Amino acid sequence: MTDQRNDRQYNAAWQAAQQWQERARQARPSRSMSGPRLFLTWLMFGAMMIVGTLLGLFFLLVGWLMLPLVRYRMKKRVEAFRAQQAQDIGGSYQRHERPHDSQHHVLEGDYEVRDERK
Repeated sequence: MTDQRNDRQYNAAWQAAQQWQERARQARPSRSMSGPRLFLTWLMFGAMMIVGTLLGLFFLLVGWLMLPLVRYRMKKRVEAFRAQQAQDIGGSYQRHERPHDSQHHVLEGDYEVRDERK
């Protein structure tokens, strides 16, 4: 048993642990919080929780009220974008249109219309 105690005294890790325990004991407050101080702390915490909940509900309500306005604006933007796309496609198609040509160009590749009578 004495060998273990001697080993512990000279072990650097054991000494560091002992010092850490001593510092932890000294840092611990010697007396607990007084009753009124503890009550005021919990009262402030509860008030902050209530205020935070009310602010969260307020911003949720504002967000819900703004949804129709944002949806309307986005709908208008999409309509304008589609109109612009249709105008671009229509304009380019008119320039490259060949009514008597048997070849058509599509996005997937070129194809050719064959006569089924053969």
